Order: sequence, then C-alpha cells, then structure tokens
Amino acid sequence: MKNDDMHPYMIECAAEAARVARGVTAAQLNDPTHCPAWDVRALVNHWVLYTSHGLEHRAQRRQLPEELTARDFTAGPDWAEAYAAQLDRAVAAWADPAVWEGEVDLGMAKVSATDIASMVIKELAVHGWDVATATGQEYRVSDGAARFVLAVVETHGDLYRQYDGFADPVPVPDDAPVFDRALASSGRDPRTGRLSLG
Repeated sequence: MKNDDMHPYMIECAAEAARVARGVTAAQLNDPTHCPAWDVRALVNHWVLYTSHGLEHRAQRRQLPEELTARDFTAGPDWAEAYAAQLDRAVAAWADPAVWEGEVDLGMAKVSATDIASMVIKELAVHGWDVATATGQEYRVSDGAARFVLAVVETHGDLYRQYDGFADPVPVPDDAPVFDRALASSGRDPRTGRLSLG
C-alpha cells in the first residue's frame, strides 16, 4: 500500500485517539484495564509515548530520549489536549512523502518506514480501543481503516506475540465486523473487552 493511501488512516485513527483521550477522567486513571499489570495511567502513558512522540521521532529518524520514556504524560490536567497537539505534529511529519522512503533505525533493528507507520496506526487503533474499553467509551473506525488494521495485525501478529504484545487469537464469527476481527486476531475479545490469556 502506498503512503498516500496509508496517511489518511493515520489521520483518522489519530483523531479518534484524541477524542477518546479527552473522554478519560482523572478519576479513571487508577482504574484497572484488561492489560495485565497495567492500570489506565500506565496504558495511556504507553499509548501517548509511542503513538505521538514515537511517531514523530520515527519520521525524523531520531531515537526516543530516555526522558520521554520515563515521563508520566497524565501528570498534568491538560494531558489529553497535549496528546492531541503532539498527534497533530506527528501526523504532519508523515505528510512529507520522503518520510515514507527508506528505513527507520530502532536501535536494535532497522525497519522500513512504511512498516513502522503501519504498526503505529495499528497501535493508535488497538490501544485506542483498550483505553476506550477501560473507560467506558467506544473506539470507532471506518471500514477502510478497520481493514487496514486487520491486515497489519495479521501480518505482524506472530512478532507481537513473541514479545507478549498480543495474546492468543480469540474466535469470532466469520461475519463479525472487520474491526472486531482485528481486535480478536490481536487477542482481544471485542464482546467482553478482555484479553485471551490462554
């Protein structure tokens, strides 16, 4: 898939992530999630770090500084607005077709820029669903974006499971909505909001 086909999905999923973030209340940050050992705050911090700061740094071919990886992004009352602004900067950085060329050095490996972008779009959607589910919200995507996320999950599923990023796939009907199938393939049960822990 070409970058001019993928970038609209990045824009869409980022906008929906920002909307979900704005719906998270301060009181919910200490609530549990379906991700083992992660409360809402830990989940949100992971989501914010990699889908906004990480996305921009990958476009700029820069490593994430240690200061960012240790930051509690939810510490300030306006964290959701800061996340939305950072998402805008990250998405804008990928508007340049040249950014999609070549590879991104992750330190431990070099990965094609298109693969990095596709995996972060998947993170925006799947972790967006995680946050939405944990806070009583809904994460909504178009059929096109859902199909894209499903393809990414199916392509990289074994790699994510190798690093405990995904749980075992959850069976869903063949006629289930596409985004439900993407969630299920990543080990999330779209009907119960739980992970498949084997």
